[in-house]
Amino acid sequence: MKSHLSYFAILFFLSTYTYAQQADNSAKPEFKIVTIVESISLRGNGESRIIDSQTEVDDSEYASFKTDGSKAKNRALEGKHIKIDKLEEIKLRNIFDGFEVAPKNVAFNDAMTSSKINSMVKEGWNLVYVTSAVESDAGDGDLNGILITRLFFSK
Repeated sequence: MKSHLSYFAILFFLSTYTYAQQADNSAKPEFKIVTIVESISLRGNGESRIIDSQTEVDDSEYASFKTDGSKAKNRALEGKHIKIDKLEEIKLRNIFDGFEVAPKNVAFNDAMTSSKINSMVKEGWNLVYVTSAVESDAGDGDLNGILITRLFFSK
C-alpha cells in the first residue's frame, strides 16, 4: 500500500511539474530590433547612428495580399502614411576621418553600442542574434558606403 501511495505521489508531482512547464512555455516572446548604420565614406561626411524604434506597429495594417496572381497594391498606405514618428537616434562617429580609418571613432562607436546593449539588458531584453551587411563599392569613383548591423532582442 505504501509503495502505491509513493507511486501516486511521484506521478502527481511529475504531472504537476510538466503542466507548470507547459504553462511557462506558452508565453509568447516579444522581439525588438535595433539598427546601427555606420558611414564608411572616405571623405568622412556621412552620418552614423544607432536607431531604435519606439513605436509598436501591427504589420497586418501595412500588408496587401494577392489572391488572383495580379500585383498586390495597397494605395492607402503610400508615402506619408508609412512612417515611424517615435524613435531614438544615437549619434555615432564616422569610421573614416578624411581618408583613413579613425581608431578613436571606431572605439567610440563600440562604446556607444555596448552602452545601448547594456541598457536593453537592464530593461529585461536578451540579445539573441546579430547580423550585418556592407555596401562599400558601387563602381569607379564611389567613395561612399554603409555598414549596417541589426541587433535582435527578445524578452
